[in-house]
Amino acid sequence: MFQIRHQPETGSTNDDAARLLGEPGGEGVVLTADYQRAGRGRRARGWIAPAGSSLLFTAILPRTLATADLWAVPFWTALGVAEGIERACGVRVDLQWPNDLLLGGRKCCGILCISRVAGERAWAGCGVGLNVLRPAADDRTLEEISPPPAFLSDHRPAERGAVLDAILAAFTRRLRELDTPGAIAREWEARAGLAGTPYRLLVDGSSEPFEAVAQSIAPDGGLIVIHDGRERTIALADARVLRA
Repeated sequence: MFQIRHQPETGSTNDDAARLLGEPGGEGVVLTADYQRAGRGRRARGWIAPAGSSLLFTAILPRTLATADLWAVPFWTALGVAEGIERACGVRVDLQWPNDLLLGGRKCCGILCISRVAGERAWAGCGVGLNVLRPAADDRTLEEISPPPAFLSDHRPAERGAVLDAILAAFTRRLRELDTPGAIAREWEARAGLAGTPYRLLVDGSSEPFEAVAQSIAPDGGLIVIHDGRERTIALADARVLRA
């Protein structure tokens, strides 16, 4: 179902995958690297990962999906990654809207999906950066990251290859779910314990964060919250979640 292609170093596995989306032989290809020179998260924020510490990959889905359903791919990816982590090393992670996985309240994984649209159908790639092995104490790279990140090895022994295999197995089992994006959102809400969860949000273009209480995922992937006693929908592209 998935075919792994590994290289020690690259600019970005997402950039590499973008060149394969919709091309013959691109379906089901998984591009992995030990180090990314230009790894990035949402809104072009950098993804910092010392060489060999993280599982860095982009999995191109082996089938197209409806363009209108692309919003559900990051939530589907998060569910598969969380399942794979638990199966591979017995660690349960928390899900945070829109695309993060947390361990002990600290970010351990970010997801950035890419797509190529052709009318009503689209190809998609699931970009994942997952912290697996904490770097040596004398590695100063992590000092640039605030708040400090978490690693799977902080809690249990972990091996990148085994975690990747378990994640890809979860992706394979879940492929049919991509036909029902609403069900993906409901499963993500349940897995995250979303309803009633407090969120601290910063809307793009504003310097003032605000507190809100999450209710559910909107039909387009936005976050429905209660803020100042009123319901409000935060669009996927318009805000980020702040952590202490």
